[in-house]
Amino acid sequence: MLNKVNVTKLLAKQLVTLILLLPFSRIYGLITDIRNWLYDRKLYSSYESSSCVIAVGNLTVGGTGKTPMIEYLIKRHLTPGSILLPEVATLSRGYGRRTKGFRVATDLDTAETIGDEPLQLYRKFKHRARIFVGERRAEAIRQILETYPETKHILLDDAFQHRAVRPNLNLMLTDYSRLFYNDHPFPAGRLRERRHGAQRADAVIVTKCPDSLSATEQAAIGANIRSYIREDTPLFFARLQYGQPMSFADNKPVSSLSSVILVSGLANAVPLEDYVQQTFSMKKHHRYADHYAYTRTDLDQLFDTLSPDDSLLTTEKDWVKIDALLTADERLELPMYYLPVEMAFLPGYEAEFEALLDGFLLKNT
Repeated sequence: MLNKVNVTKLLAKQLVTLILLLPFSRIYGLITDIRNWLYDRKLYSSYESSSCVIAVGNLTVGGTGKTPMIEYLIKRHLTPGSILLPEVATLSRGYGRRTKGFRVATDLDTAETIGDEPLQLYRKFKHRARIFVGERRAEAIRQILETYPETKHILLDDAFQHRAVRPNLNLMLTDYSRLFYNDHPFPAGRLRERRHGAQRADAVIVTKCPDSLSATEQAAIGANIRSYIREDTPLFFARLQYGQPMSFADNKPVSSLSSVILVSGLANAVPLEDYVQQTFSMKKHHRYADHYAYTRTDLDQLFDTLSPDDSLLTTEKDWVKIDALLTADERLELPMYYLPVEMAFLPGYEAEFEALLDGFLLKNT
């Protein structure tokens, strides 16, 4: 455990590092300001699609709950008729994949060909939505509409800084534990651009909030955020809602687990770890880098840590990568489970967000 002297030294070192890096952050922020200015003045062109485009993104590097937000929107837009003729598409860059260019997800794809999060979406919604990846979003949208003209809604994942496409609705997420107004641009901080970039947001969602977030704290956070966004921009608060663990063997929920070994490759694993500690008997947490590409050696080392009473618990994003490394017998016999998660609004916000979407869709359909 750190004593007061060590804590003081650590804070002093962090302060010195921040001071040394801030000049570089200002240079980086200036470069992003110039880029945004060129797009705002239309000196750089932005593609406007004939379909309805909703962008989900953030100002920071790392996870803010974009995939749960995309899943929320997929469920929100689905109609009974879309089972046979999907009208919803998702488009992301496919971070971590080893392929390039435009691809539509199929049963043959893996995390290596389309990325872990698109694969996660495909496994969940392949009969209700089409999942695409492509670095050049404008070109990809044109190909989607040319090949699937019935597409009415395109959800862009991690696209807040992708100015080459002009979305109809721009949703900006910010993590409760790493609120953008407390941060700095790279390299002194984790911001991809300066804080005033939040003015492009049509709505801001504070994600991963504690269930018990008080109205007083919500108001304080809201006041700080509103100093960076447009006056009429709505603000929402949301949390992560975990489901029952699902078996690797049959993708069915289990009612209870004993002791668990947690495995995750997330940008911010704190909310997950807190939940697992509160809900299960967590013996250990193996934390890997975000979008980590697991190897068979990694799995063998993890299996060696399991005692007869332990279960291995991981996330949906990690499941799609770990599952691909298992043999059929291992999948059936080993006590391995993944934890579904979805986004849920704090009390009083869901109806307002639904009204925002309804009004937006009425205007853009």
